[in-house]
Amino acid sequence: MVAFTGFQTLFQSHADAAQLPQNPKRIALHASSWIIWTALAVALAAGPALPQAGVQLIKVDLSVVAKGYRMSKLVGTTVINDKNEKIGTLDDVIADKKQLNFAVLQVGSFLGLGGHLVVVPYDSLVIDEIGHKITLPGASKDELKKLSVFNYPA
Repeated sequence: MVAFTGFQTLFQSHADAAQLPQNPKRIALHASSWIIWTALAVALAAGPALPQAGVQLIKVDLSVVAKGYRMSKLVGTTVINDKNEKIGTLDDVIADKKQLNFAVLQVGSFLGLGGHLVVVPYDSLVIDEIGHKITLPGASKDELKKLSVFNYPA
């Protein structure tokens, strides 16, 4: 329970009503302060917001996280084949709620122009230890150009 010293309602009794000043502005001031104090008491009585039930945080091994690849750094990286030929550029990575599923590659472009997007399984990419070299073994520019063109949904 929250108590405020000096807190009164606007009219505690008929005797108190006679003591209030007859100035309408002064009466309005008393009424507005009564409303403010009541709102404050209700807000404080509600207490702090409680966390949602069912949310569980787990401890993460940061050494494992540090060994991972930042997708923001991989996007835009040249993709080569196992013959060290440039076959495209990593345009994006598509994931569902649990895992990375697909890599979107831009192929057939020159300086970012004239190419189109294709999709390959993310697991088919081989990424070096530091994330600077992405290889798609067994692929060629011609084979990638034969894949269906991918367009991002609007």
